[in-house]
Amino acid sequence: MAETTKEVPKSSLWGEVEVEVDIKAPATKFYHVYAGRTDHVAKATSSKVQACDLLEGEWGTVGSIVNWNYVYAGKAKVAKERIELVEPEKKLIKFMVIEGDVLAVYKNFIITIQVTPKEGEVGSVVKWHLEYEKNDENVPDPENFLPFLAEMTKEIDEHLLSEE
Repeated sequence: MAETTKEVPKSSLWGEVEVEVDIKAPATKFYHVYAGRTDHVAKATSSKVQACDLLEGEWGTVGSIVNWNYVYAGKAKVAKERIELVEPEKKLIKFMVIEGDVLAVYKNFIITIQVTPKEGEVGSVVKWHLEYEKNDENVPDPENFLPFLAEMTKEIDEHLLSEE
């Protein structure tokens, strides 16, 4: 499974990083994990995500609030996210972190997931795009999240394929 990463700098405090991961599952199936079956993330990748709870709204709808309990770099973490954008035709969903550990070092943190079917072959490409604003110049860019997201994507892919 190939991965590509790239950085798109905006200013010294604003930035963007992304990773693309090739998967075997159909794009629609993977997209629905985040747009409608988010609780399956914890089932598929329990070493990384312990729980995902809907606090307000409905799964996969703009304005809904989702709480994530996850383990990153060996430490238990929490993120509360609001769904900002849902585009089923593009298989795209965007979350804004509104509370949690990541906001200790970033003023703004936005996660976009887009799944694109591969043309003429089986599988899809999952693109994770992170937009962020650091609290100050000493905060590192969040590239260290990209391998975590790539591993999580592969685990979800394996879970989806095992369901077939």
